[in-house]
Amino acid sequence: MTSFPWLSLIVFLPLAGALLCLLVKPESARWLALGVTVADFVLSLPLWWLFDSSTAGMQFVERASWITAPPVQYSLGLDGISFPLVLMTTFLMPFCVTVSWTAIDKRVQLFMSMLLVMETAMLGVFVALDFVLFYVFWEAMLIPMYLLIGVWGGPNRLYAAIKFFLYTLAGSVLLLVAILALYFQGGHTFDILALSRGTYSTSLQMWLFLAFFAAFAVKVPMFPFHTWLPDAHVEAPTAGSVILASVLLKMGTYGFLRFTLPMLPDATVTFTKPMIALSIIAIIYGAYMALAQTDIKKLIAYSSVSHMGFVTLGIFVLNIQGIEGAVMQMVNHGITTGGLFLCVGIIYERTHSRQIQDNTGLAGPMPRYALFLMIFALSSLGLPGTNSFVGEFLVLAGTFVWSQFATALAALGVILAAAYILWLMQRVVFGTPAPAHRAHLLDLNARETATLVPLIVLVFALGIFPNPLLSRMHASVTQLLAGQKAPTVAVEPQQTPAATDKPTATIAAMLSPSSSEQAAAR
Repeated sequence: MTSFPWLSLIVFLPLAGALLCLLVKPESARWLALGVTVADFVLSLPLWWLFDSSTAGMQFVERASWITAPPVQYSLGLDGISFPLVLMTTFLMPFCVTVSWTAIDKRVQLFMSMLLVMETAMLGVFVALDFVLFYVFWEAMLIPMYLLIGVWGGPNRLYAAIKFFLYTLAGSVLLLVAILALYFQGGHTFDILALSRGTYSTSLQMWLFLAFFAAFAVKVPMFPFHTWLPDAHVEAPTAGSVILASVLLKMGTYGFLRFTLPMLPDATVTFTKPMIALSIIAIIYGAYMALAQTDIKKLIAYSSVSHMGFVTLGIFVLNIQGIEGAVMQMVNHGITTGGLFLCVGIIYERTHSRQIQDNTGLAGPMPRYALFLMIFALSSLGLPGTNSFVGEFLVLAGTFVWSQFATALAALGVILAAAYILWLMQRVVFGTPAPAHRAHLLDLNARETATLVPLIVLVFALGIFPNPLLSRMHASVTQLLAGQKAPTVAVEPQQTPAATDKPTATIAAMLSPSSSEQAAAR
């Protein structure tokens, strides 16, 4: 704990910037949004050194009474699972501003304001420790994302925006029902830590799991709830695609880790096989669909379905290698896929086309761009030495503990990723430029280079030195699997004996002996 309100400042600084953006001229709005996002990242950076990797408890906790009846608190905190996602979000947002510098020339103030509102909502989801507060941030993401797609998107932007809105809203309704059920069954509290320590009947857990699944599976998105994603990516502006792929997709997997595993251990174990089956289907299906695409953005969108399948696979094998690999892959996917979408946005400004046939032979006229695109592409297919290799390797290692057959099926996704990525690079980087666009193929300028270089640095830094990040999540992941009671971090809300007197069920106790021994040995 700390008396300094780190998390409140990090969460609400972008919201203050969003209000100011509406009051200034377009050029000033660009600089203001860039300044606010950079300042927010600088403000979050000290957390890397202040974070205590030896404890599994919530850190930097802030609590204040918000609503008396029912008891709702303004409660924020970070642990080893949410910590890397917060840093990833603040790190990526300045690049969403810079890549939109010239691409967005209409309603600039509103666009920059929506980017900053999105940042506040996304950060709030990762740090909220009260269910009502979490739900407010969760729902708050819908409107700015709807506007980013619907106002500044492509020709079919309204269809894509409405489809995104309806899919997400349908899942959110069931999430609200699950939250209310937990409130009444868990001691009349919305405190997430207190509810995680409660024990619930098996039948209730099953229904709650299905409600959580409906909300989180749509957000990931898991097969077969993925159909909104390619449409949203294709129509969204570049910054919208980066936010969608790098951060919004992680909300679903974060929800599984924060709520489903600790609160519903019996249901989690019961649904392990179906969840792993859906994850493997997503890995293979997403990769096969990527092979068939002629639109670069849609290809990357389907690759995201495949890569997020690895994340859910790692979560539900229920061992320490799998879950650490899943969290690592969440961060790596955000960096790599965000970089790929930035590259697509940069070339789209020149050729005004996302079709592969219109963006060929870029190595000659745009060598720096081709180099950066190749690095992100090789990271996406999991080349050793890049960040994605570490996450996928840990997920496959954890899956091997659970089932060798499942590992073999999941490994097909890696092979197919090499196929569609190298096939894409063969046509886009090499070959002859399309005559109609040859005159527009100018190499990266200083702004575009500054946008991509930090991501390139992280691709290799996390690929070669993953341990600093893994060590910060290890204690929290270990506690998640052990099912230990969350440590006390502040004055506890009032609870009924029914929520606290029962022994806490553990996931580790329900694992097979070999899995438990490996988790303990780790």
